[in-house]
Amino acid sequence: MKEYKIDNENNKIRYHDFPGDDTPILFIHGLGCASSFDYPEVASQIELINHRRILIDLLGSGFSDKPDSYSYTVEDHADYLYRFVQDLKLDNIIIFAHSLGGPIAIELANKCEHNIETIILSEANLDKSYKGSVSYKFGNCSEEDFINDMFYQVVTVSSINNSMWAAPLSICSPIAMNRISKSAVAGGKISWRQLLYSLKCKKTFIFGEKSLPDDDTYELEKQGINIEIVSLAGHSMAWENPKGLAEAIKKGIIYSRTL
Repeated sequence: MKEYKIDNENNKIRYHDFPGDDTPILFIHGLGCASSFDYPEVASQIELINHRRILIDLLGSGFSDKPDSYSYTVEDHADYLYRFVQDLKLDNIIIFAHSLGGPIAIELANKCEHNIETIILSEANLDKSYKGSVSYKFGNCSEEDFINDMFYQVVTVSSINNSMWAAPLSICSPIAMNRISKSAVAGGKISWRQLLYSLKCKKTFIFGEKSLPDDDTYELEKQGINIEIVSLAGHSMAWENPKGLAEAIKKGIIYSRTL
C-alpha cells in the first residue's frame, strides 16, 4: 500500500497501485466502503490484469487518514483526487466508481477532461440523495446525533444483516460519513446527472441484475450511455460477483475504444 499527502496539514490517502501496461483504472468506492476492501478481487480478474489498477481509500475511509477538521464534500474529494492524478502523471485514465463514489468520479472526470479515456459507473448517485436512501438518512441527521448514536446503531444492525458492509463502515470516520452524506443531500453546483451527460468521453453505467428493473436504463441509453448488467448481483456487485463486475468494466473499456 502507498500513501499520498493531500494538503499542507499532512493528511494522507492510501491506495494500492497494481502494475499493468494498459490504461490505468482508478477505483473509487461508495459510502461506508473502501477500495482496499471492495476491489482487490475485482482488480485481480483476468479481464483487468493487463491494466494498471489504482484502488483508492477516500479520506475518512479505509486505511486513509480521518481528520475531524476536513469538509468531506463531494467537490473536495474530487479536488484532491485531481491533484493525485496530476502528481502521478496519469496522462490517460479510466475512472471507475460505485454508488456515492459516482458523484466524486463525475466531478473528477470533468476536471480531467483532457486525459480521461472513459468513465464507468456502477449504480452511481446521479441526483441529490432521495428519501429512503442511506445517504439521505445519514445526511439528515445532525452531526452530533450521528456521531453519538446513529452511526453505531447502523454498524451494529449491519453487522447482523449486512456484515460485508459493516466491516469497512465500522472503521470509517462518523464525521466523514455524515458530512459526505450532507453533500449528497445538497447535490452538486451543477447536477451530477447533467455533468455526466456533458462529458465528452464515452460512458458506461453498470447495473446489478437484481437491481432491475430501473427506469434509468432507458434514460441513460437515450443519452448515449452504454449499459452493462452484472448477473447474480445487486447493488453490492463487487462482493456478490467480482468476476462479473470485472467483465462489465472490461466491456465498458472495449466500448470506449470503438469508433
